[in-house]
Amino acid sequence: MFLRKPLVLAACLLALSSAVWASPAHTYDFGQPAPAAKATRSVEVVMGDMSFTPKAIDIKAGETVRLVLVNNGQLLHEFNLGDAAMHARHQQEMMKMQQSGMLTPTGMKEMDHGSMAGMDHGMMKHDDPNSVLVEPGKTAELTWTFTKATNLEFACNIPGHYQAGMVGKLTVSQ
Repeated sequence: MFLRKPLVLAACLLALSSAVWASPAHTYDFGQPAPAAKATRSVEVVMGDMSFTPKAIDIKAGETVRLVLVNNGQLLHEFNLGDAAMHARHQQEMMKMQQSGMLTPTGMKEMDHGSMAGMDHGMMKHDDPNSVLVEPGKTAELTWTFTKATNLEFACNIPGHYQAGMVGKLTVSQ
């Protein structure tokens, strides 16, 4: 009888500490995704193999920009908005995706969860609102409202791409 309350307490604590409760919603201090209809202008970004054109983008705080991402290269590329520290963290996630076989040089594979035994399924998704993958020869879009003045990077965090120079500067001014 004396073990019942500690066991109930332990079960409650375990339930509250689960990944479902611990994972916060994605929030970004530099803005949020927006519908394309809200964009005040569009900027085309061409992805070559290990390059972005243009290498820099200037935006005003409060502006909503539709980024049109054109992959003219032969490899899968990513367009990801954030600061250098966020890119470093995301590169580790992308490395895990590549090592699992989910990320290939030219695309993403749908993985059978049964074949992913022992893997952290929460890390095996590419669904961040500040990021989009673009397959070779394809075009994608990312529309974002930039809420405050800051210096950011746009980068491809597929393993080795950032290090090869696939990063650009995004300046949000007042």
